[in-house]
Amino acid sequence: MHVLSAILLLLMSLGAAAKVVLIDPGHGGEECGAVGHLEPKKKGPVFEKDLSLRLATKVKDYLGKSTTAYLTRSLDRAVSLQERADLADIVKADLFLSIHFNSSTNPASHGFEIYYLDNSSNVAANKVERAENLNLKGEELIVNQILVDLVVQQTVTHSKQLARAVHDSVRPTIASHKVTDRGVKSGLFYVLALSKRPGLLIEAGFVSNRNELQKMNQERYLDDLARSISAGVLQFIKTQK
Repeated sequence: MHVLSAILLLLMSLGAAAKVVLIDPGHGGEECGAVGHLEPKKKGPVFEKDLSLRLATKVKDYLGKSTTAYLTRSLDRAVSLQERADLADIVKADLFLSIHFNSSTNPASHGFEIYYLDNSSNVAANKVERAENLNLKGEELIVNQILVDLVVQQTVTHSKQLARAVHDSVRPTIASHKVTDRGVKSGLFYVLALSKRPGLLIEAGFVSNRNELQKMNQERYLDDLARSISAGVLQFIKTQK
């Protein structure tokens, strides 16, 4: 009886640990996202789509050591919001992480922030919403308030808990790199609504701020950030067992 109980407990713990996380590098292909420049002397711009893929790949590698992780794209190609959401269904994702980098007309704007899906966003969130929802096309525009309300109702509690876990884990890392913590906020992002599961949209810094872009373009910073994001996700998964 004791042996059978031990086996059942082991199977239950394995099942609980086998969470599937889909990591979504923002933009791709002809959709470059935000554009920044390191120095006047440097040739060529730095695209958000490339930074987001670099960071997302590192997050996948760290998460893949303890759970099942996928990317919505592993190359520089265009992926519609609906395709990203469909992939979440195909891989049966439990969590959805969308990785982005911010931009502002004010070159002094800076910092790291995390968003979860809710329809009670503020003025500051609206600017990010407009940027990330900008390229909706065709059937993606059909996403309406009724769907959003239903998804929010189903996911907001876990999404908020996930956001807090990742934020707690990331805070020391960004502090050590002297990156401002802009906190956790709610926003209305169609990629999160379409995914229909708990998730986050991470804005990992401002490419429009040259000093911050220099940090974000360094492998060490991206690696440290990916490690702490992954640790936060795993901590959240642990609390859900």
